[in-house]
Amino acid sequence: MKFNILSILSILTFVACSTKSTLPPLKPDVITETTINDTDDPAIWVNPQDASKSIVFGTDKETNGGIYAFDLDGKIIKDKSILNIQRPNNVDVEYGLKLNDSTLVDILAFTEREKQQIRVFSVPDMTPLDGGGFPVFEDANTFDEKLPMGISLYKSPVDSTVYAVVGRKTGPSDGYLYQYALEATNGSVKASLARKFGKFSGQKEIEAIAVDDELGYIYYSDEGVCIRKYHAEPNKGNEELSCFGGQLFLEDIEGIAIAKYPNGQGYLIVSNQQLGEFNIFSRKDNSFVKAVNLTTLETDGCDVVTVPLNENFPKGLFVSMNDERNFYYHDLSRFLEISEKD
Repeated sequence: MKFNILSILSILTFVACSTKSTLPPLKPDVITETTINDTDDPAIWVNPQDASKSIVFGTDKETNGGIYAFDLDGKIIKDKSILNIQRPNNVDVEYGLKLNDSTLVDILAFTEREKQQIRVFSVPDMTPLDGGGFPVFEDANTFDEKLPMGISLYKSPVDSTVYAVVGRKTGPSDGYLYQYALEATNGSVKASLARKFGKFSGQKEIEAIAVDDELGYIYYSDEGVCIRKYHAEPNKGNEELSCFGGQLFLEDIEGIAIAKYPNGQGYLIVSNQQLGEFNIFSRKDNSFVKAVNLTTLETDGCDVVTVPLNENFPKGLFVSMNDERNFYYHDLSRFLEISEKD
């Protein structure tokens, strides 16, 4: 018995040292079932008919990987999961892609790194819309520059065009990201390059990308330097709007989630990976608000929604990757909530 107690204490000490955070821990409300290999990035799809049946999608990043679908209890939904994908990295969802004059579909898109392409499926029926995949970075000069990693979807409020903003393992100092327009003809989706943009410091890599559809901004993590901000509309130009927050991170700046509230209110929640915390910034002016310790280990990706889902998540859900082949769910109101005066 003494040996078992000492072993447990050693494990707890190791976990505490691994997170490094000295902030009060907020344990998850739900921990998902584990995947086979290595989790990386989640995306939340809110079911418009019944929010309690919403789905959390999460990547399992390996040659025999997949996009796992989880219910709000963290259980794997086998018939909604997409398996045997060659190193899926990041994933995102968007609502209302126009397939034809009378049909709108919600979509899920993810990068398939080893095939140097992105994939697009309809949700929740999980039907492929891409003919097997769209090649990306075809004009890149080196092999690593062709390997897609991050992805985020943007639906233009101007003309309803849906775009995929894609990052990669490495790339040039400018034009690191490619933005592809996803357009449907006769029920089949095609991808066309809309622009190349985005600075890169040359340090580490760029993986985490998030788009604020309503305010029209793209954010991405230049991991060793800062969070970079650009206009999402291609015709608004490629000038960098801001490079902020770098001094607040221990090492890698990782996953970005945007908590959206009315009147432009809300927050950017960004993984401070090695410290085991999340830094929270104002959505309006990107000023630092606070940091929280959600007890995750080495978080890469995260996602958030601010609408009621069920009794466990009455004011929204925050999902974060945890380095134990699973994802953590947190009731958003436990650490983030807009006050009534806002």
